[in-house]
Amino acid sequence: MKSPSLRIVDLRAAAAALLASLCIAVAGPAAAAPAGLENVKCLSCHDGSKDAIEVPGTDGESRELHSIPPDAFAKGVHAKMDCVACHTEITDNAEPDDTHKKDPALKAKDCASCHEELWERARQDGTAKDRPRLGVVAENIAAYKESFHARKNADDPTRPNASCDECHSSHSFNVPPKDSPQYAEWRLGVPETCGKSCHEESLETFTESIHGEAIFQKKDAKAAVCSDCHSAHAVGNTSLAPFKLAVTAECGNCHEENFKSYKATYHGQITTLGYAYTAKCFDCHGSHDVLAVKNPDSKVHPDNRMKTCKECHNGKKDLPEAPPGFASFQPHGHTGDFERYPQMWLANQLMIQLLLGTFGFFWLHTLLWFWRELRDRQQGKVPPHMRADAPGLQGDKHAGKHFRRFSATWRIAHLTFALSLMILTLTGIPLFYPDAPWAAPLMKALGGPQVAGLIHRVNAVIFAAVFFWHLGYVALKLARNWKEFRIFGPTSLVPGLQDGKDFIAMLKWFFGKGERPVFDRWTYWEKFDYWAPFWGVTIIGVSGLLMWASTITATFLPGWVFNVAAIFHSEEAFLAVVFLFTVHSFNNHFRPDKFPLEVVMFTGSMSVEEYRREHALEYERLQKSGELEKYIVDAPSRPMALGSKILGFTLIVAGLTLLTLVAIGFFGSH
Repeated sequence: MKSPSLRIVDLRAAAAALLASLCIAVAGPAAAAPAGLENVKCLSCHDGSKDAIEVPGTDGESRELHSIPPDAFAKGVHAKMDCVACHTEITDNAEPDDTHKKDPALKAKDCASCHEELWERARQDGTAKDRPRLGVVAENIAAYKESFHARKNADDPTRPNASCDECHSSHSFNVPPKDSPQYAEWRLGVPETCGKSCHEESLETFTESIHGEAIFQKKDAKAAVCSDCHSAHAVGNTSLAPFKLAVTAECGNCHEENFKSYKATYHGQITTLGYAYTAKCFDCHGSHDVLAVKNPDSKVHPDNRMKTCKECHNGKKDLPEAPPGFASFQPHGHTGDFERYPQMWLANQLMIQLLLGTFGFFWLHTLLWFWRELRDRQQGKVPPHMRADAPGLQGDKHAGKHFRRFSATWRIAHLTFALSLMILTLTGIPLFYPDAPWAAPLMKALGGPQVAGLIHRVNAVIFAAVFFWHLGYVALKLARNWKEFRIFGPTSLVPGLQDGKDFIAMLKWFFGKGERPVFDRWTYWEKFDYWAPFWGVTIIGVSGLLMWASTITATFLPGWVFNVAAIFHSEEAFLAVVFLFTVHSFNNHFRPDKFPLEVVMFTGSMSVEEYRREHALEYERLQKSGELEKYIVDAPSRPMALGSKILGFTLIVAGLTLLTLVAIGFFGSH
């Protein structure tokens, strides 16, 4: 992709080529120069063949005028113009020893005003659309006026830091056509144009760099020159965020693979989102002094990396001093090269297999279930959401009653778990998909990366706290009732042989080879939903903690651990979000028998009839043991039922919104 600055440079040639004809065609036939002020006469003194011409400078000291080689002038875009068309204040042809008389009422035309006038006339007479490149010149002028070059010079406030003719040499300006040998030669001269005029020290440093070596020694016109990084006209303050962000993107125009891998790091993600406070290409590699990695003087040479890292991670402000492990972090590591980055390759392969296995199995399971349940519903085999007072239940002592399935404690824990996970998703996905169209606005709405990071970590603590509270609660309960507990019993969440039998029976039902199976307290998919967070929280939690406590991690572990942790963290988070808002939501809300919402996790209870239908084995067991009555409760009050529906729908809408954002980010980045 061509950068804006390169486009501007490329367009200058065409724009400049038009100017000579525009000066005549737009303004009409030009009046001939006054006698004695023809170009031949002017060049007879100013062609540099005689002694240098000196004139008084603004500082009181004499200054030497630039000579105008006739051959260069003849090839320039202004060759057909008279000298006095620009130098309008000159009214005589005095010899060099004298001083030209100048009309005080006239002022020499400057490049910008002349070109702006041409563009304005083209717009007024309706020919602007036929001269689009003239509009580009006008845009360049507008950019220049806002640039660092247009500011008043600190030493001489009467002139700008750099004027048009200092870079373009108005007497010989003529950028050759792109892709021509002459154009390549012109590009090779850009560094000297900038350096010899004003930026001598930068030129000296640049000459010794890998870019300068390519330009001056290898004559590689594709290598970076000043205008590629600083732009041609919109030269900005290099200490401000817009420049830092723009120059990083400029690096990516040449170093595409390295730029892609950089954008996958935290530094690059924050940069892509439009924030300039993390490390950019030039922070690590240098700017004018970029050297090859193998060069002992390079900032990224293995012997110098710690020093480079400590330029930012120096123990000041919010960044602790960089520990040794930072030096082995791979800012350009990627998962496609086993030989160079084996740890990243293996981590990625492991997560890919986990994703494919989980989604492949459960999405197929979901589709088959949807198809079978829809068919049964159409045939009247599955009465959805049967009311407790429906015909057949009238007269039953449990008519209108509910079965208490979840206590208030479990419901609060579930809700806290769900909310914290959604917030973690909301604050994490802008980093995972920083190029997505919604990423930057979302990050801004969250208050920026630092605020979003704080929110993310707070909810990570809440998420983990609920998980560990659950472990403690279960451990305590098992300790109190260990004699009655049966690891593969009907109330246990530990998968057993019966779950395998239930799964096979479910498959038979899917394909019409058997009746719909009946279940005990927990179904096999509910057990999977229960155990999935154990590996999910472990993977996400440990990897997140390693990156959060980066200084401690890198004190004891090598830097590639961060590369691997980022893969585990992001891919497992992707798995959790997509699974929850597709498979889990289908199992509990979206299948025909439950659509559009199941509120048992919000009310804590379900109608006795629905419970008897979905958990027939537990119902029969409790009924035989006489324990059923202690689980029978009144139906939720009207406000409770309404509030549960509102809460449920709100969470579903939020979840589907997050899933949509993830889908846009995923498909937009692949």
